[in-house]
Amino acid sequence: MQLAALANTLDAVRLSLHVLAATIWVGGQLVVAGILPTVRSLGGDASKRVARAFGRIQWPAYAVLLITGIWNVLATKDGQPSAWNAVLDVKIAIVVLAGMAAYLHQRSKSTLWLAAWGAVTALASTGALVLGVLLAG
Repeated sequence: MQLAALANTLDAVRLSLHVLAATIWVGGQLVVAGILPTVRSLGGDASKRVARAFGRIQWPAYAVLLITGIWNVLATKDGQPSAWNAVLDVKIAIVVLAGMAAYLHQRSKSTLWLAAWGAVTALASTGALVLGVLLAG
């Protein structure tokens, strides 16, 4: 009985960490996008400062997502149907795309590329979130 309780506790920890990290990664992007017009009105380098501050919590959250995502797969992959595995493969590709796009967004110098990579990051991150919900059932 104690082993089952421990397994349930670890499942709760694993899923809670994953959801918390997704909240920061995806939700943070939406919050920053929503406050960006106000931040820009502050003038100077306020937008860059807010972006750097978000990056300090965004990237650790992404790392937690990757770690707990691997943990989720190891804990749940056995016995899943082929359709579930196909969705998982697509989700993994989208998670990688989201990370690469966020990295390129941070390094962009022009407004065009900032907007383009920001949009790709947001769309890919949201898509990964939806696919994660599908995988969880």
